[in-house]
Amino acid sequence: MAADVKGAEMLDLTTGGWVLAFIAAISVGLAKGGLAMVGMISVPVLSLVMSPVQAAGLMLPIYVVSDIGGLIAFRRNFDLRVLATALPGAIAGIGIGWAGAHVVPVDGVTFIVGAIGLIFALNALVRPQLSGKPRLPSLGRGTGWGLLSGYTSFISHAGAPPWQVYVQPLRLPALVYAGTTTWFFAVCNWIKLIPYAALGQLSTANLKAAAVLMPAALVAVWVGLRLVKIIPEALFYKLITWGLLAVSLRLVWQALA
Repeated sequence: MAADVKGAEMLDLTTGGWVLAFIAAISVGLAKGGLAMVGMISVPVLSLVMSPVQAAGLMLPIYVVSDIGGLIAFRRNFDLRVLATALPGAIAGIGIGWAGAHVVPVDGVTFIVGAIGLIFALNALVRPQLSGKPRLPSLGRGTGWGLLSGYTSFISHAGAPPWQVYVQPLRLPALVYAGTTTWFFAVCNWIKLIPYAALGQLSTANLKAAAVLMPAALVAVWVGLRLVKIIPEALFYKLITWGLLAVSLRLVWQALA
């Protein structure tokens, strides 16, 4: 994974590529503003115009900066028990991703990113509504799903699906759910800075491009905080899910072809 990024020191995007980059950055900001699943499209969208390895490296600084806005917005709304059960596994998952980074080819990463998005989109479209009594936080389930979340987050900032599988059955209040999610991924993103830097994914070209995109992401955090209060959440996520499905299918086909 590292070799691909080091061989692309100059980030040269077409006008269409920059449009996709801004869409990706805005999706990150909206996610940190409370529309959590929107961020899932960032790396898949960028992977249409660059390698998913470089796309992940470009997006990480934007995630980290956007996290600050999210942490301020949700500074009092989080469940410490949920974080305590999930973060140890997530850190282990990030470590596994780092350890295997040199043995996964770029086409393999493209396939993984596409497959993660495809599985999530299909799950979101067909999964029935939750029923029954809310679960309590569990160290066993939290560690397992946290590990998967940390690994997929390391690969393509796509840790949301495993995280959802663990947290949704807990039936947290909406603000607590959004805040706990924000705190969980903020910690993951800060930890990921270490292996990403070691692998060369925080190149000068990526950091310069990220600096251009960050204002759009920060504005999107503010927009997300307001959109989540006025638009039908089910309709919005359905549109995002279908978009993610289309992009993911394209990436899986690209990797296999």
